[in-house]
Amino acid sequence: MMPFPSLTDLPSQLHQPAVRDLAWALLSPPLLTQTPWPQRHPLTASGWIQQPNALADWLLSLDADSHALQQWLSQRSVRRLGLYYERLWQFALHAAPGTEVLAANVPIRQQGHTLGELDMLLRDEEGVHHLELAIKLYLGQQQCSGAELAHWLGPGSHDRLDIKLAHLGQHQLPLSARVEAQQRLAELDIQQPQAALWLGGYLFYPWQQPSYATPADGNSVHLRGRWLHQGDWPSFARHNPGHWQPLARHTWLASARIEEEHLWSHEQFNQWLTALPNDANAQLLVRLMEGPRNDWLEAERVFLVNDHWPTQPVG
Repeated sequence: MMPFPSLTDLPSQLHQPAVRDLAWALLSPPLLTQTPWPQRHPLTASGWIQQPNALADWLLSLDADSHALQQWLSQRSVRRLGLYYERLWQFALHAAPGTEVLAANVPIRQQGHTLGELDMLLRDEEGVHHLELAIKLYLGQQQCSGAELAHWLGPGSHDRLDIKLAHLGQHQLPLSARVEAQQRLAELDIQQPQAALWLGGYLFYPWQQPSYATPADGNSVHLRGRWLHQGDWPSFARHNPGHWQPLARHTWLASARIEEEHLWSHEQFNQWLTALPNDANAQLLVRLMEGPRNDWLEAERVFLVNDHWPTQPVG
C-alpha cells in the first residue's frame, strides 16, 4: 500500500513548509486499506519506485531551493486544503520519471451543466489512469464505537466518511466511463482509463475513550490524533501538559515544525484560548517539543471543537 517504506524519516529532515507538505502527500499512509473502488498510490509505476533514493534527492533539492514548487502553487488558488493537496500531487507527478500527466481537473459537462471534474489523468507503464485524490480529517463520535465508517465526521460536522466514499464510488470515479466524458477523453487521446482513488488524512479519536475502535477497513498505521470539546480543555491540559499552539488551516498536512521566533508563549496561548468564541469552528492544536536545531516539533495533534459539536446528529 505504501511504496516508499525506506523514506519514512525523510520528512523530519525537511525545513521548507511547502516541501514538507509535498513529502507528506507522497509518503503518508492512506486512511483505509479496503475501499469499494481500487486504491492506487499515484506513483505506483513511476521510476521512483525502483529508485526511492532518487525521490529523496529530489525532495532534498527542493528543500534547498523551493522556488519551482512555490511558483507552481502560485499559479492557482490553493486556499482550500483539498486543492492544495491536489496541486502538490500534480507537481510531483509532472516530475516523476516514467509518469506522464495527461490532464488535471478536467470538467465533464452535459448541455452546459458541469457533472463533475476528473482530478487526474496520467499514463505510466501500467496504462492510463483516472485518479481521484482526497485529503480528509475525520473525528470519531463519542456516542459511537468508531467501528463503522458512518461514525466519523469532518470537523465541520457536514462531511462523513461513509458519505465521502459513496460519493467517490457512485459519482466521481465512474465519471470517466460516462458517455459525456468520452468526447473530452478522445480529445486527449485517452480510451477507457482505469479509475482509482487515493485517500490520505488523519483520524481523530475522542480523548476520554482510549478503547475507541478504528473503522473496520481502517489502515493499522493511519495517522491519528485526538479531539475534545472546549469545555474539556482544563481537564485535558492537566492530563496532557506541554507547549500547545494552534495551526492555521493551510498548515494542517505535514507534522508541524515551528521556528523559535514563531513559537507562542504560554501567555499568548492562554489569551488566544480565552478569546476563542463559544461557537468557534474546530481548531487544530499541536503539542510541541523542542527540536535539535533551534526549532520545535509536533509531538501530537488534537482538534478542539465547540461544546455544541457536532451540530448535526449522526445518521
